[in-house]
Amino acid sequence: MQAQALIADAQQHFFVETVTLPDPTPEQLLIRTVYSGVSVGTELALIRNKISWGPYPLCTGYMGAGIVEKVGAAVRDFAIGDRVIYRGNSPMKRASGEAVSAVSGTHCSHVVTQAGGTHGVDHLRPDAPLDAAAMFVLPAVGYYGVDMANPLAGQHVVVYGSGLIGLGVVASCANRGCVVTAVDLNPLALELAGQFGADHVINPTKQDLAEHVETVSPGGAEVVFECTGVPACIDPAIALCRVHGAFVWQGNYGAAPVSLHFLPPHGKRLRMFFPSDDGGPAYRRAVIKNMARGSLPWAAAISHRIPASEAAQYFARINQGDPSILGVVIEWSR
Repeated sequence: MQAQALIADAQQHFFVETVTLPDPTPEQLLIRTVYSGVSVGTELALIRNKISWGPYPLCTGYMGAGIVEKVGAAVRDFAIGDRVIYRGNSPMKRASGEAVSAVSGTHCSHVVTQAGGTHGVDHLRPDAPLDAAAMFVLPAVGYYGVDMANPLAGQHVVVYGSGLIGLGVVASCANRGCVVTAVDLNPLALELAGQFGADHVINPTKQDLAEHVETVSPGGAEVVFECTGVPACIDPAIALCRVHGAFVWQGNYGAAPVSLHFLPPHGKRLRMFFPSDDGGPAYRRAVIKNMARGSLPWAAAISHRIPASEAAQYFARINQGDPSILGVVIEWSR
């Protein structure tokens, strides 16, 4: 079947164009996308070849929310008209016949995907907003990292980088009763961190971060979440940990090796955690539940709701580092 998709090429040019998707198998669903959510960090890493999940051209996007339009004969528990969330799409082809890598391909007007599996489809609660739910992976990634490190109520945590995953960490830690310091250079991210429960918001170019941490918790923070994915931030973030504290590699640092100064974490005898992905269905359902009940005001993280017809120009702006663009959902139903 034909669909519209956002395509990126090796030169980092963007196009919205007609593609062909395979017909669904008996084990698959056909879903009409209402919103696809943008993960700025991971998608730019793919577009810039910092990490690779397949050859160019690419259709990125790994989360979306939509309506089931067709149900394979072997699929149970789903019906036409169901509201769902999902993680991926099938490989597609351009009108020329050129193959497009679906990585994971949710920036597309339709999705053909397996109903089951670890990255399949899940029902969306009727009280959950479709637009915020389309960005469900990012807070789930943060929630999973928080569960791994297990900071306790009253403990001081530093969230080093307050993009969308960092905001998910802020919200999860705040809901646990932690004392949260959110760090970022972007004033928009810091404003949102305050809305999501951060007790302190710090721009390290304007305030002394180390002095602040020492004031709040002499000796350092119990847990530091490094959420930027920028290798140059690893050592400064480790320096904020206390002896016997914990450091969470919450960012994605790409395929290239990263380095750190050994002695500081060695001397502090730190525990380190390496969360990967969103923790699975339990975490996805938890963040959707929290969105619906108001303890995760995730719609506030959406800085831009854009029609699919404008997606190419917005991705060019994202790729150029426009600081006003934080959380983006693409609307495919306009």
